[in-house]
Amino acid sequence: MKMVFRWFGENDDSVTLEQIRQIPGVTGVVGALFDIPVGEVWPLERILDLKRKVEAFGLELEVIESVNVHEDIKLGLPSRDRYIENYKETIKNLGLAGIKVLCYNFMPVFDWIRTDLSKKLPDGSEVMAYDDRIIKDLDPIKLVQEMESGSRGYSLPGWEPYRLKELKRLFELYQDMDEEKLFDNLKYFLENVIPVCEKYDVKMAIHPDDPPWSVFGLPRIVTNKENLEKIINLVDSPYNGLTLCSGSLGANPENNIPELIRYFGKKGRIHFAHVRNIKIVSERAFHETSHLSSDGSFDMFEIMKAYYDIGFDGYMRPDHGRMIWGEKARPGYGLYDRALGIAYLNGLWEAINKMRG
Repeated sequence: MKMVFRWFGENDDSVTLEQIRQIPGVTGVVGALFDIPVGEVWPLERILDLKRKVEAFGLELEVIESVNVHEDIKLGLPSRDRYIENYKETIKNLGLAGIKVLCYNFMPVFDWIRTDLSKKLPDGSEVMAYDDRIIKDLDPIKLVQEMESGSRGYSLPGWEPYRLKELKRLFELYQDMDEEKLFDNLKYFLENVIPVCEKYDVKMAIHPDDPPWSVFGLPRIVTNKENLEKIINLVDSPYNGLTLCSGSLGANPENNIPELIRYFGKKGRIHFAHVRNIKIVSERAFHETSHLSSDGSFDMFEIMKAYYDIGFDGYMRPDHGRMIWGEKARPGYGLYDRALGIAYLNGLWEAINKMRG
């Protein structure tokens, strides 16, 4: 297992590479080129420049999160072929730069969704939270405004302002889209890009929908075991795999995370692991917590044991953390609580390893 840490770049992250390399057990960072518009090609030189900056601090850059998928591809519009060709060129460039895993999602319009970016917990820490009852009474445009106002001045991955300005048009385009059509469009995309992944040794790792259910009537398909199985069978290749995110899938209590890890791990299809804890407070309502098992709804020991039992040797990162100790950072992506999360996960891993002899 390789423990990595998500980093948004020197111009848009409160956390520095100097700080990241001081976290015990971290071997690399998960990066991206956030300034390149969705659908455009990532130039090889830009990728290599990012890699050089990371490696200058003794860290690896082998995972990219994310090369976002253009909405025309998800919609299956005639223009999708141009964007797929661009995506293929980006994969080629990533492979030439030594990138091994590409984390992406296939969520219509919105990426991850929260109704509160700074919910205060009893201990004074702040976390991101979701409540479906609030969503049902909220206009999508109002949600975008609230996300922008709660972002602390940082960009939010998957919430690009230039794209969300077309919100009304996007909803109109998705009016007739159902799950089966979205599956068909994902299959078309994968059939085109996976051969390039195989050629340049870059594994695709689709991220679960967050939360794992329909929001604003939009279809969502990366939500449960049945759908994950369907996705990896759309194109039967070891390069067509998963980012198994405990917090995203686990928001639905019917998703047994250790069971999913063992099932898909034994198939060799988990290429990237996002490990975090959440507290489910009622049906379709949760807030994020520290990684500690007793703080949330997940047994983190069992999750880490499942990864250990399948011999997981891929990439793992702590996911969203709390804002603690007065830190000012991008919601969910501060230094302190994610560093604590890494120490906790590494401690569990070491203990399991020694228990196994």
